[in-house]
Amino acid sequence: MDQALLLKSMVMGVVEGLTEFLPISSTGHLILAGSLIDFGTSLGHEKAKVFDIAIQTGAIFAVVLVYWQRILSTVKGITHDAQAQRFALNVLVGFLPAVVLALIFGKAIKAHLFTPTVVATTFIIGGIIILWAEKRAKAQPVARIETIDDMGPMDALKVGLLQCLALVPGTSRSGASIIGGMMLGLSRKAATEFSFFLGIPTLMGAGAYSLYKEREILTLADAPVFLTGLVFAFISAWICVRWLLKFVSTHDFVPFAWYRIGFGVLVLLSAHQGWIVWAE
Repeated sequence: MDQALLLKSMVMGVVEGLTEFLPISSTGHLILAGSLIDFGTSLGHEKAKVFDIAIQTGAIFAVVLVYWQRILSTVKGITHDAQAQRFALNVLVGFLPAVVLALIFGKAIKAHLFTPTVVATTFIIGGIIILWAEKRAKAQPVARIETIDDMGPMDALKVGLLQCLALVPGTSRSGASIIGGMMLGLSRKAATEFSFFLGIPTLMGAGAYSLYKEREILTLADAPVFLTGLVFAFISAWICVRWLLKFVSTHDFVPFAWYRIGFGVLVLLSAHQGWIVWAE
């Protein structure tokens, strides 16, 4: 096995885990990181696209670990507990829009929008939206929905529809669902936690579907690379999720907005000046 390729898969796994649940776009960072370390050439461009989606499963396992008690109680109470049934229904309702739109537009988006230029542009646009949303949140400090148990199916559907914006790379699934949830009246904590839970079926489903769909181009020889990325995504995501839960209790998302804007401008500027040749 190519040791350099394994090292690159570790880097990609860490990037995925650290960015999946922050409002800064894991897919966007994976595209940029992959371009910077030439991961696509090393693994194969089509395999690299599958890799980027598949290792998201490792990151979502971190959420399962952090919230295993809530998940277990929901599973146990699904047949008789009203709160468990309502919570499960909300996650399902929020998950479905992404499934439908991904099946319709996923192939075209992957073929035409998975580029550093698109990512950098959506980084900047997303950062501006976060700044506007935070300003709006300060003007209306009292949330309509304090906890995820206060959500109804219509709230979940609206958040799920906003999550679909993340089909465009660089938008951020977490950013769309968290910031969108706050704009819909969810508290910062409720929006963040619902984004975590919404990611479980969304990312696991995307990973499984991508592996199945592209199974003909994958071989057993690819397994060490994929497993390495998955493990490092899990470890770094577990650290990030625990940190983020503490962060949102006392901070807003303005620093992430300025990071997005600054990073996006830097990518566009470096491409324009020829400092870095970003592979399209």
